[in-house]
Amino acid sequence: MTLYQIISLVVPALLLLSRRSSAAAAPAGKWELLQRSIGISAMHMQLLHTDTVVMFDRTGFGTSNISLPAGKCRDDPNEKVTRHDCSAHSVEYDVVSNSVRPLTVLTDTWCSSGAVNSDGTLVQTGGFNDGDHAVRFFPPCRNSSCDWREINPGLTQRRWYATNQILPDGRTIVVGGRRQFNYEFYPKKSAADRSYNFPFLVQTNDPKIENNLYPFVFLNPDGNLFIFANNRAILYDYTKNAVVKTYPEIPGGDPRSYPSTGSAVLLPLKNNSGAEVLVCGGAPKGSFISATKGKFTPALNTCGRIRVDDPNPKWEMEIMPMGRVMGDMTLLPNGDVLIINGAANGTAGWEYGRDPVLSPVLYRPDKPAGSRFEVQSPTAIPRMYHSTAVLLRDGRILVGGSNPHIYYNFTNVLYPTELSLEAFSPAYTTSKIQPKILSPPTQSKLGYNKEFPVRFSIPAAVKVSDIQVKVTLVAPPFTTHSYSMNQRLVMLNGGGGVKAVGNSLYETRVIGPVSGNVAPAGWYMMFVVYEDVPSQGVWVQIGM
Repeated sequence: MTLYQIISLVVPALLLLSRRSSAAAAPAGKWELLQRSIGISAMHMQLLHTDTVVMFDRTGFGTSNISLPAGKCRDDPNEKVTRHDCSAHSVEYDVVSNSVRPLTVLTDTWCSSGAVNSDGTLVQTGGFNDGDHAVRFFPPCRNSSCDWREINPGLTQRRWYATNQILPDGRTIVVGGRRQFNYEFYPKKSAADRSYNFPFLVQTNDPKIENNLYPFVFLNPDGNLFIFANNRAILYDYTKNAVVKTYPEIPGGDPRSYPSTGSAVLLPLKNNSGAEVLVCGGAPKGSFISATKGKFTPALNTCGRIRVDDPNPKWEMEIMPMGRVMGDMTLLPNGDVLIINGAANGTAGWEYGRDPVLSPVLYRPDKPAGSRFEVQSPTAIPRMYHSTAVLLRDGRILVGGSNPHIYYNFTNVLYPTELSLEAFSPAYTTSKIQPKILSPPTQSKLGYNKEFPVRFSIPAAVKVSDIQVKVTLVAPPFTTHSYSMNQRLVMLNGGGGVKAVGNSLYETRVIGPVSGNVAPAGWYMMFVVYEDVPSQGVWVQIGM
């Protein structure tokens, strides 16, 4: 047994003994059931700047539990389950009214990818069967008149289990997919703009189970892409099709990509200090094949953290309170990370997960190593394969999905198909010192590298000299299969402290992101954070 394996076994036991021997505080946060059924299982989610969330699963599940408007149906003679389908496989959820309306998606979106472009339109790519070359568009609206439109084919290659990342020039790069060792861009610059070979995906491919699908792709502030697949990572210059840097294999060598399915996040970008990536959970080598034989291996309980620009990069390994596969990692407005959903045993894939992990875990990246994790209050609903989670503007986490089966199976299965929506409210949502943003108003446009005032109130008697605030921007991601594409949080640099401008009213001056490398143009939620408690967010459009 290696030293790494010994540490992985011993440290959790010591932490457990420590918790049992001390008077631990009650788990934080609370859960709320929002909708018993939205009619579909929320396999994919995207929050839009209209405070609506687009969700969808796949057309091949059979008839869903929500109907399309009268006269709308999907006819596909090649469909194996329902060839004439008048049910919806996509919905729009209105956060404010807590209501759902059906949307019409024509081609199969199973295990697809997406990103929001600079004007706020969801650009969604690929899928399965008739949808694997499709590009779909959902332009947000405020009168419930918008719906999906499609271009098919819109991609040069089949994209199934691929990853999308918005680039500084407004295009999306679409990386990989099942048996696709290449990438392409959308929109195309010309008819000759095809796909580009990407040897890194060949090098990280396990021929038996792949284990490098849905690669973790992050735009680094230098304009290059940090790409993690299986158990390895590189820094890649997509403009020159060249590897800039190769990182060491994550300690232990276990895979973290689908179907081993850990999760990853780009930690908050702040004060030009460089980027860090955190990769957590997953399943050990061989877990997928073991699951096909009825043996469900315990999930990994480790996280790896690495500085992207370090001249001699090394992974800093940490031990989570419990193992987790198929978990989602969501950036919170104050810079913390919430790890939520998933299972304790098995892998991703139909029927291959066991023992749901019901308690989220909070990760505080700025705390000393060994004191960063905090277990939160548990849900009562298992969120297994095909679960999702997204941050809302009010600071809650919207949680949905879970369909570990090839069809909609609601009975006589271990984990029924889940159509419900929940919200997890971190402890900060009930704080009595929660600030409130007064300006800029929501829907404001802000420029790159330009100073602007942020005015806010604090419902507490405090001295101006004691007020230390952060102003953060959070990009709402496209979330599926335990990975939130385009998720990033930027902490804005200050321009001179805080001043009082009225009774419990204050103002600080901050500077917008320096460039599209730090924050690609588009819609962000802006928050003021006081003593680790964020305000509700306002929508701002950056770089337009």
